[in-house]
Amino acid sequence: MPELPDVEAYLEALRHVAVGHVLERVRIGSAIILRTVDPPIAEAEGKRVMAVRRIGKRLVLELEGDLFLVIHLMIAGRLRWREKGTRIPARVGHAALDLDGGTLLLTEASPHKRASLHLVRGEAALEQFARGGVEPLDADLATFGEALARESHTLKRALTDPRLFSGIGNAYSDEILHRARLSPTALTRALSDDEVARLWRATREVLGEWRDRLVAEAREAFPEKVTAFRPEMAVHGRYGKPCPVCGSPVQRIRYAENEANYCARCQTGGKLLADRALSRLLRDDWPRTLEELESRRGG
Repeated sequence: MPELPDVEAYLEALRHVAVGHVLERVRIGSAIILRTVDPPIAEAEGKRVMAVRRIGKRLVLELEGDLFLVIHLMIAGRLRWREKGTRIPARVGHAALDLDGGTLLLTEASPHKRASLHLVRGEAALEQFARGGVEPLDADLATFGEALARESHTLKRALTDPRLFSGIGNAYSDEILHRARLSPTALTRALSDDEVARLWRATREVLGEWRDRLVAEAREAFPEKVTAFRPEMAVHGRYGKPCPVCGSPVQRIRYAENEANYCARCQTGGKLLADRALSRLLRDDWPRTLEELESRRGG
């Protein structure tokens, strides 16, 4: 799922190709993408794009006439910049925004069609898309700490809860927790002041570094490979590979449709976190420490 750094990269690219240009036509290839009927989508046609912004993980195109196009890419949605009039691709194509200088395609390479497009009128209508989470790059330590302690959750869940923090998802939460040297299953209200400060600094560092990197790339070319799995990441998507800090193999726990990647040596004092499915299956055979796991592997 595109998260805060990825969405910021899209915004940078859209400032170059869309802002100041006229949205001449909106083509809908899949009816499921359009989630509003009033105002009708045709009302966006002929309007100039005045600005772009972000609401959490949503992209907002501000149009003339106090209209706003709100795009939520969800997990598999992506934007493609193509020549004007490019056909909406079969199966994965949702919509095309034909601007006077090119076409912005909205695609979703998943059988679960979750991406959405809304057209709303007026600033007040945008409030429905704000989940209430603080902006992690803007929040000072006190604001961050208050949001973190608002509810009792694991750190992994808290960081990815849009009601608490805006724009953080599965990938960058893994990277933040690794940088902060904290377990994804640690409880928010059990953290010391020092641990909260470490998490706050790590959040700002990780998101800021990746935002700057991806925005710089977007200035050179429209983002084509927006992915949650990047080889430069420390732990996310790197199960079994060496931690860049200590060299221990990155571990993984899975739950529902998500997973958490972590380094046992750096984050949990060498303790392996129990994967629900595997721990139920293996019971007493589940290794409790990194050393026990390596011993069973013959390492």
